[in-house]
Amino acid sequence: MITHNELRLLPWSGPEGKSCYLSTDDADGYLSRLADSTEAVQLRLAAELLEASDVLGDRDAGLEELRVLAVDLPGALRDVLRVAISRGHRLSAPEFGDGEEDGEGPRLPAAAFG
Repeated sequence: MITHNELRLLPWSGPEGKSCYLSTDDADGYLSRLADSTEAVQLRLAAELLEASDVLGDRDAGLEELRVLAVDLPGALRDVLRVAISRGHRLSAPEFGDGEEDGEGPRLPAAAFG
């Protein structure tokens, strides 16, 4: 039986906005490559929108520029979040010393906070 953690969350939604998942052992299969390509496009678009967000601090920016940015940013954020969740599910947990014995899951090293 395949568990939820063995399924790949795909970077697109199905009918009625529901999540789509892929069950495969072939990371080089057609759907896996299509998902990888789609994620790359989504991340590139988000990076471009982030660069364009400089318009938010521009007092001379036109209403249309602001409107386009405001419409596009939530979708890009939703896509990036989906990519992050998908990739996070596919990360393999360390075998030893992962901190899971206390039920809190893996921890970042203290240096990451400094």
